[in-house]
Amino acid sequence: MTTTFPDVTISTDRLVLRPFEEEDVTALTEMMNDEHVIAWTGAPHPYTHAEAHAWATRHSQAERTEGRGIVLAVTEFLTQRLVGIVHLQHTNWRTRATEVGYVTAPWARGEGYASESVLAVAQWLFRSQGFERLELRTAADNTASQQVAQKIGCISEGVLRNAWIVRTQTADGGWADTRTDLIVWSLVPEDLDEGDGYDSYDGYARSTAFPQRADANGHRVGADWN
Repeated sequence: MTTTFPDVTISTDRLVLRPFEEEDVTALTEMMNDEHVIAWTGAPHPYTHAEAHAWATRHSQAERTEGRGIVLAVTEFLTQRLVGIVHLQHTNWRTRATEVGYVTAPWARGEGYASESVLAVAQWLFRSQGFERLELRTAADNTASQQVAQKIGCISEGVLRNAWIVRTQTADGGWADTRTDLIVWSLVPEDLDEGDGYDSYDGYARSTAFPQRADANGHRVGADWN
């Protein structure tokens, strides 16, 4: 039984999803230090250039080669600028199920890139890899991330109480950990079959051998990544 994903690039009309490269390190560092990404993810803070380099050049590739999942850098088709990350993780090869996390760069929010990239990965996962379940987990207050799940056709299955930690900014500019519930969402092949726009990214993939809550001030917050 196959226990690793292939090295693949996935394309949509606007985006290219590909393995991380060393050239992504600077943009990755900037993205992961955005305050809204800090708030919602479990990534280290501050996120150093060395950590970004290790992720882009070693750790992200190990996710695939060691069978845990796959990490894709999301880039704009026209500019090659780093839009974000889609990360399949906690993969169960027997049940053909995996969990998706995603991050969107501050400059790219509000363009529908998160839903476009996650939908393209879901189509590839179900059509080309024979998977039967994709799971998302969103913090209870992360309404924009929940909208991404709804937009691509996910079904809400329930709540994991007190199951995650988010960061809230303190009066002195620091960050404090706060416990929160997680909403569990799922997508299965028939959900895409029934949904509008299922063929919108047809022909999206080729093998190469691989929101954001609004805060108190109305600013969008980066989607979950864990």
